Amino acid sequence: MDKFMEEALKEGRKAIEKNEGGPFGAVIVKDGKIIAKGHNRVLSTNDPTCHGEIDAIRKACKKLNTYDLKGCILYTTGEPCPMCACACLWANIEKVYYGCSISDTEDIGFRDNGFYKFFEQDKRKNYFIQTEKVKCLTLYNDYKNKKDKKEY
Repeated sequence: MDKFMEEALKEGRKAIEKNEGGPFGAVIVKDGKIIAKGHNRVLSTNDPTCHGEIDAIRKACKKLNTYDLKGCILYTTGEPCPMCACACLWANIEKVYYGCSISDTEDIGFRDNGFYKFFEQDKRKNYFIQTEKVKCLTLYNDYKNKKDKKEY
């Protein structure tokens, strides 16, 4: 078995043994070394965003003192939900290896597939509603013209 996936599995087991969340563990690796480990802590933190991947990304960023995880690889027990997939992209994670699929996750009672369907269908137009664009553009322009900003 892949040693990094084995560590992700151990993290997933921690989540369920401690009743912190679902069986989702993640490990972030850079240059062949584990940088951070995380697991689902939704229940223990009352934070619906504290999925295993997010937990590991937060820890890796803190450890490396950067928001840019370029060159890192993530191993996770379940195919990332849309939020986690986007977080991996925002963090510049190079590649993601996962164990169980979205349908496997659905089979144990999680609703990830519903989120994928939400983004595929036209349901978004009734949920994402644009308002106060001109005022928000002023804020955006202030950022655009800021001389000392850090680039993402």
